[in-house]
Amino acid sequence: MPDTHQAADDRVICARNAFDVPEEVTYLNSASLAPRLKAVTAAGHAALERMAAPWSIRSADWFDDARKLAAAFAQLIAAPAECATLVPSVSYGIAVAARNIPVDAGQNIVLIDQEYPSNYYSWRRLADARAAAIRSVRARDDENLTEAIVAAIDRQTAVVAVAQCQWTTGRLIDLARVGEAARRHRAAFVVDASQSLGAYPLDVRECRPDFLVSVGYKWLLGPYGLGYLYVAERWHANGEPLEESWLHRAGSDNFAALVDYTPQYKPGAQRFGQGESAQFYLLPMAIAALSQIAAWTPQRINRQLRGWTDELAARAEACGFSAPPPDQRAGHMVGLSSARGLPSGLSSAFAERGVYVGLRGDSVRVAPHLHAGAADMDQFIAALKELAA
Repeated sequence: MPDTHQAADDRVICARNAFDVPEEVTYLNSASLAPRLKAVTAAGHAALERMAAPWSIRSADWFDDARKLAAAFAQLIAAPAECATLVPSVSYGIAVAARNIPVDAGQNIVLIDQEYPSNYYSWRRLADARAAAIRSVRARDDENLTEAIVAAIDRQTAVVAVAQCQWTTGRLIDLARVGEAARRHRAAFVVDASQSLGAYPLDVRECRPDFLVSVGYKWLLGPYGLGYLYVAERWHANGEPLEESWLHRAGSDNFAALVDYTPQYKPGAQRFGQGESAQFYLLPMAIAALSQIAAWTPQRINRQLRGWTDELAARAEACGFSAPPPDQRAGHMVGLSSARGLPSGLSSAFAERGVYVGLRGDSVRVAPHLHAGAADMDQFIAALKELAA
């Protein structure tokens, strides 16, 4: 008898109509800003209409959607709901981690070379304040980035802060291996999952980070200004938040008693969340986005996107562009580089042809989502051939 679960999981997702992307637009820049789901747009319009009548908002409405969204994020990464909270940005989540992780003089903080700035500046400030060193890891094109990161961790390492894949090229990092190496040397492990979460599987039970943060507006298909933070249980009891929001204090759902100040926080990771976490406009949009990702699943999304990016990488070779080896790519996006470098004005030249990609570092970063199809791939390759000639 055939495995019907596997058969259903292998089916192609036909999702162009789920997105607000015009047929004439070849949008391959999901790693910068997600294409908008129609369901997310509808949720946003409904939220605007609802807030036109503020007298209809109940006390429970200040908390319910935030709890629902944090729980959906926790489920996505296989984490307990109490370990999840909401933040406005990656820089906020990284700053929370930097405030709480002890770093001493002479220790080092391991980062990826040319990492996204939000996962750099807080560590730079912390290293300068504590007389610690930043150790930037760079791997040559023929080297495995995971192995290079693991080799950089030693007994003087206080923090390892990495992504699941490199934001410029899509090179994959084995978080389980890096996390094990960090724990072996008693270093804290911090993950920025912004360029993978939603389009690549991630299970915190396998990689066991201390902190994990992600924006919501990239591969999680949600609105700008709302992100997610996972905090491992060992940091809950004595952790210090960045701000002291009334929403995160014990008993805050009793509005009449808010004048009775309390030193007690709500349980779990909630103390680390942002102020104004009710976010009446953004929360319904983000809930709609995570609901759709849960239905598609990151595994199926990645499998479909990998087929396209593998094909693009192979076809781009004829235009003089190369990509990281297939076994070192996350699959949902790919960075194409040329030995001749990238000509100035390339992004605008693509856009003039109705093709939208990202230029990051020395790579043309191609990041489709499920709105894309064969015609979009052909359009990109045609533009690449013309512009690389």
